[in-house]
Amino acid sequence: MSAHATGPFEVKLVPQDDKIDSTLGRMTIDKTFHGDLEGTSKGQMLTASTDVKGSAGYVAIERFTGTLRTSAGGPRAGSFALQHIGTLTRGTPELSVTVVPDSGTGQLVGLTGKLNIHIADGKHSYDFEYTLPDAP
Repeated sequence: MSAHATGPFEVKLVPQDDKIDSTLGRMTIDKTFHGDLEGTSKGQMLTASTDVKGSAGYVAIERFTGTLRTSAGGPRAGSFALQHIGTLTRGTPELSVTVVPDSGTGQLVGLTGKLNIHIADGKHSYDFEYTLPDAP
């Protein structure tokens, strides 16, 4: 049975100066999560831009460390990795963010799920649909 976690987050992307060419880039990711996820994440993003306005792609990996507030059993502490695959086709976004299999640590061992990111008025929030085995 899946559960949901929601809340806002802040993100800081810092471009790195090691571009291979003018269309490829790399950024570091620093996030702070609030709500049902409380903690931080750090990661790396690779980007590709094109000559067509509104078309681009990115991949990223980040590791969240903190707590996940569950409806049964309260908060569970640990970490897990998220994998992003995103494209923008002439302004139309498509994004998939999933928990890397078997990346959960601590009380988050066995975590699986997908995270949806929402951006409105410059503010970021998440809706995380997940499954987590019962605590031993």
